[in-house]
Amino acid sequence: MKRLININDQRKGSDGVRISDVIEEFIKEMFSEDDSIEIQRNDLAEYFNCVPSQINYVIATRFKPSQGYYVESKRGGGGHIKITKVNITKSNYLMHAISSIDNKITAQEVDIFISNFLSEGIISETEAKLLKVATSDNVLIVPQEIKDILRANILKNMLINLVED
Repeated sequence: MKRLININDQRKGSDGVRISDVIEEFIKEMFSEDDSIEIQRNDLAEYFNCVPSQINYVIATRFKPSQGYYVESKRGGGGHIKITKVNITKSNYLMHAISSIDNKITAQEVDIFISNFLSEGIISETEAKLLKVATSDNVLIVPQEIKDILRANILKNMLINLVED
């Protein structure tokens, strides 16, 4: 692996860094040289002194298509995993996100999308605030069973309007 991390200091640190965050950052740093990486799940788990399911968790939650990644997994041999970062334009990124939004979306899921958009430089801070307020529970004063459906429609339509021709 590329760099040595003193994981015990990270786990015990008062800064609140969790092992999942450390693993995520480690994997993201591997993309500095290439848009596609291959890892062995068991080797990574051994390196971080964690169970392989922790690696699965990080990959499943932090390297999703909605976050600009494609993951291919092969069983056997320690769990070979290929992660590809999709380098796309702002418009393509937004269209990809729109197509990945289901008919319902929770406020927490919207926050994840907004955070990803910000970290990738897809939207500005002002746009993020507008997306967040327009989809917040405070604004959506409808019965709970309708709220997530309405939120998805609002988010999709707002994102479509951010797509550049």
